[in-house]
Amino acid sequence: MQKKARLTSGNVSKQLLNLYIPMIAGMLGMITFNLIDTFFIGQLGSEQLAAMSFTFPVVLVIHSIAAGVALGSSAIISKLVGEEDHCQISRLSTASLILGFIVNILLAAIGLITIKPLFSLMGAKGITLVYIKEYMTIWYLGMIMLVIPQIGNNIIRALGDTKVPSLIMAVAAITNAILDPLLIFGIGPFPDLGIQGAAIATVISRTLTFIVALYVLKYREQLITFDKISFSKLIESWKKILYIGVPNALVQMSLPIGAGIITRLLSTYGTEAVASFGVATKIESFALSFTGALAIAIGPFIGQNLGAKKFNRAAKSYKTVEMFSIIIGIVLALVLGIFSKPIAAIFNDDSNVINTITLYIRIVPIAYAFQGILRIGSTVLNVLNKPFHSSTLIVIQIFILYVPLATLGSKLFGLTGIFGALSLSYLISGTIAHFETKRQLKIYMNNLQEKDGLYTMNSFL
Repeated sequence: MQKKARLTSGNVSKQLLNLYIPMIAGMLGMITFNLIDTFFIGQLGSEQLAAMSFTFPVVLVIHSIAAGVALGSSAIISKLVGEEDHCQISRLSTASLILGFIVNILLAAIGLITIKPLFSLMGAKGITLVYIKEYMTIWYLGMIMLVIPQIGNNIIRALGDTKVPSLIMAVAAITNAILDPLLIFGIGPFPDLGIQGAAIATVISRTLTFIVALYVLKYREQLITFDKISFSKLIESWKKILYIGVPNALVQMSLPIGAGIITRLLSTYGTEAVASFGVATKIESFALSFTGALAIAIGPFIGQNLGAKKFNRAAKSYKTVEMFSIIIGIVLALVLGIFSKPIAAIFNDDSNVINTITLYIRIVPIAYAFQGILRIGSTVLNVLNKPFHSSTLIVIQIFILYVPLATLGSKLFGLTGIFGALSLSYLISGTIAHFETKRQLKIYMNNLQEKDGLYTMNSFL
């Protein structure tokens, strides 16, 4: 591992951009990964596509649990990098990967024995259930290739390197795009495996990320070591990781509940409204990757500078990414607002669906800047070891604001009211996140300064 923290000196804005740009490429790669799977499986037929739809909530839960461990690890490690505590960095990195491996074994075992009862309970039956079993059996067996790289990539980002994780994600997306048609449809010498082919393509592409992530951590950074790691130290490390990871995982797992409530509300307006919402949220996931990457970039930057006690840089970085979020949010709102109709027409030719998608992407993006500030605040609070504050912000946005406001808005203004409620929930929760994060950051820095007998340096806040 290199001797110095990467992000504790140099131009703040330039370094943040150097972190941000690779993250955009990587995130767009993973979005493409998911879209490619959906596209090719859709070519097999409606039953196979329905099977994939049933698997989505379960896959999301697994992702959420892995993300919890990954977030907990990176939040702690980024500060240790700033402190240049190499022994602790190595110990935490190894402990997080071991924890990920154990979690993977448990989840895979539970998943394999509950495929039929769980998906039957969710309403799958007949040939759809057969397709689900074909897909998820392979997916569970290869799940370690998803969990470990997710944790490993977050550790690499915490070190200040977003280029390698982004390259890993891009390579996975390209590999998946090549293998999907070959294995699904049996092109050339490859067998026609149908939906199983999609699962195998996913596992193979994820295996590449597994190999590269572990190689970087083991050989380039020299962080994976089993020397002098006692069981008591392992438990101590796991407690630190899970203190941040568990609240974040629980909140992530609750997101489908909020989405389900809104979908049910939209269903009263007909299938076109539900279909439109599905398309609109896919457009939104693409657009929000531009602000979401800011939230990922700020974590290692602010963590390293707080660890190094460079409080002015930490404070300035927070102010800078908020400014970036506002600029990007305004650009997204203008682009989506101006081109809403032609964008909507790409996905469907039904006039009702086009009109509803257009309505959504004219209203909701108005508050994308605040959604970015919300996610930035959530990340910073995790770095400050305030996971419950971070999780509370997300709960406020979804369950305290969005769902009740959407219910009221639906009664008063129809679909416009539902979409307006989402925009308003972003605006209010983003504003709350700004002030709460600034307050907690100031408290954290002042406490460290008083402890070390330093003068207050957080003039940027």
